[in-house]
Amino acid sequence: MKKIVNFEPFPGLLKVVGPGFIWMALAQGSGELIWWPYLIAKYGTFFLSLLIPACLLQWPINYEIGKYTLITGESIFTGFYRIGKNFSILLWLLMIISFLWFGAFASAGGTALAELTNFPSQFSLRGQTFFWGALSILFFYIIVMWLRSTYSFIESFMTLVALVTFFGLIWAVSDPSIFKFFDTFFVGLYSFPTSLPKQWDNADATKLITAISFAGLGGFWILFYSYWLQSKGLGLSKNDSHHNLAIIPANSDNFSIWKKWLTFLRIDISIGVFGNIFTTLLMCFLSLALLNSKNLIPDGFQIASVQSEFFILRWGGFGKYLFLFIAAAFLADTWLATADAFSRINCDFLPKISAKANKLNKEKRLYKNLFTIITLITFMTMFLDQPGSLIQLSALIGFVGTLIFPIALYYLNYCLLPKQYPDFLDGQSYSKYWLLLVFIVYTILLLLFLYFKFLI
Repeated sequence: MKKIVNFEPFPGLLKVVGPGFIWMALAQGSGELIWWPYLIAKYGTFFLSLLIPACLLQWPINYEIGKYTLITGESIFTGFYRIGKNFSILLWLLMIISFLWFGAFASAGGTALAELTNFPSQFSLRGQTFFWGALSILFFYIIVMWLRSTYSFIESFMTLVALVTFFGLIWAVSDPSIFKFFDTFFVGLYSFPTSLPKQWDNADATKLITAISFAGLGGFWILFYSYWLQSKGLGLSKNDSHHNLAIIPANSDNFSIWKKWLTFLRIDISIGVFGNIFTTLLMCFLSLALLNSKNLIPDGFQIASVQSEFFILRWGGFGKYLFLFIAAAFLADTWLATADAFSRINCDFLPKISAKANKLNKEKRLYKNLFTIITLITFMTMFLDQPGSLIQLSALIGFVGTLIFPIALYYLNYCLLPKQYPDFLDGQSYSKYWLLLVFIVYTILLLLFLYFKFLI
């Protein structure tokens, strides 16, 4: 029998905004702090015009994910399970493979801490990087095991890091000595490439596709937004409908509250998407002015440390240490937010296909058990290669998921839900065309990647 539920009174925008800040911080730490500065440092503004469109591609997917969770109270993976058990298992397996390597974000943060401390002094740069990466994983693991609820801590911590970086970058670009680069930068924003740069290196094909697919929060990372909405108890997320979607009475109060939730959704996503675009543009400008002009390229085991030039300009030696500390926090909290959300997804999905996992979940032990396993796996895989190579591998696997999501979301929100909530979802059919656009663009990008990677 289906449950009948009503929306609770909208609690006010300031009380519900928050997942967008996590989205913004995670996007900055997962790709924008690494790949776009690399591309600008090496190729100038050649690919810069691709940045804003790549970030905007995330909007329709986030919106549809958020809409599904707010009106059903379900996670997006539960939605995928409704499409088909085998389909959801396929996506789950791809996600597992993709996230085996995200310990690389902790080791990328370790590059900043190694430069900051030069400790342990008897270790090589590689050894120092892995030392600090492992230590940051251990630090956050202890915090998660100690906390009763991790969401509030993650939201507060990542919002703080995002805001400090936001205002720090504004201060850095206000230095008059780099104003001369503004003209070149703005021309690059609307000069779309029609060929490859003369100095193009085919090895950078994976880095370019990583930068585009991670612009915003690409791959399986984008699914996290659903779990942050759930963790904060937004919309009907407190409603546990289990096997049947709930019925929402079509009355004026529910209509009014639903419109407020959709307004919140647009604002919260805007914080993530446009905040991320703005800070990434600032990073790219600084990369053009301070790295490209000096032929400094953030790569290998200096993937974050080279960019300390950003803050040296305004604060000298103190600025260098400040940037390295922020970069380390950004990249380490990327590991934390990913490990937390990845554990939540598995807590949500595994009980559907495993009786043992269902029992552990009811006993409130599954999350911490999964977090421990994930910590051990990422701790080990972190040592397999340079952080950049591992992050690229994760992005390429996630790219497959990005092609699937628009199709799955179209089915959920424009085939399944209208049968259950016709009065609430009516009039939003225009959104489905954005999903079609996303699918077409990512398909073209995948074909271009395969062409440049294997045929040139």
